[in-house]
Amino acid sequence: MQVQGPPITPAGMAALKARYDLLLGTERPAIVEIVSWAAGNGDRSENGDYLYGRKKMREIDRELTHLIKRMKALRVVDPAAQIDRSRVFFGARVTIADQDDSEQTVQLVGDDEQDATAGRIGWNSPLAKALRGASVGDLRTVRLPSGTREWEVLSVAYD
Repeated sequence: MQVQGPPITPAGMAALKARYDLLLGTERPAIVEIVSWAAGNGDRSENGDYLYGRKKMREIDRELTHLIKRMKALRVVDPAAQIDRSRVFFGARVTIADQDDSEQTVQLVGDDEQDATAGRIGWNSPLAKALRGASVGDLRTVRLPSGTREWEVLSVAYD
């Protein structure tokens, strides 16, 4: 049975797992050690190491819980397995040009791995929704907070 949920690339899932492993295997044990040491120093009500350590441990535990739930909910989709490479689907690297002939290349990735500065846009972003299913030469209009913009698809590629 295939998990149905928000898509993520294999690299995105590996990054989430690496973050989980770092928190669970390195950061949390270091904080536990500090809290244990601080607890042995007597009065906990005015012990900054103890209070800060407990707070930090709660933050780590919340993030671990979030990562576990998120990884269970996500569906890994490998862009390399895309059969129809002429149209824009999940994982596509798309070069687009706006009305001013300003070109940019974006890759449609999972919302958990989006990074606009690196050209990775979330699958549910307005631009990604507009580009879904587009082919080279298609014009797509996107309604943004700054107004309506139109882009032409110049190329579609899959890594």
